[in-house]
Amino acid sequence: MQISDRNYSLPFHDKTTRVAVITAMFNEKITTALARSATAQLMQLGLKSEQILQLSVPGAWELPLAAQRILAVKKADAVIACGCVIRGETGHYDIVANESARGLMAVSLEFSRPVMNAVLTVENTAQAEARAGDDETNKGAEAARSLAETMNGFVAAGLSHG
Repeated sequence: MQISDRNYSLPFHDKTTRVAVITAMFNEKITTALARSATAQLMQLGLKSEQILQLSVPGAWELPLAAQRILAVKKADAVIACGCVIRGETGHYDIVANESARGLMAVSLEFSRPVMNAVLTVENTAQAEARAGDDETNKGAEAARSLAETMNGFVAAGLSHG
């Protein structure tokens, strides 16, 4: 597993930031671990629980629509999408993995808001578990740190959401 050498942990500069953490419930053990770590990291970076909207959807396929709806009704300033797609015996994996990622990027660009992709695309359950552990290598926590860095960069450049 590739682990980022980034060690970014500055708090959110904009203390009014609201983040939606959307969890795909397919492969629930993995996805809830991603969402739990993302939420805990957001709070470590200075957000309060009331600034974090939690939403569940059936699977990774539904993540882009949920992100789009949340941003459209202005319930959050950014989104972290947590999911897990494990390769099977058919081409369904490729469709779900690719279209979920494409959809999340499209929503981000449509609303000019960060939509962090914490959707694991792995070959097997062991790979998923290795990326959803209870430490800094958890990809949900990594997405939260990347979100803070992105939004802090926007603030520094005078491009904040406010």
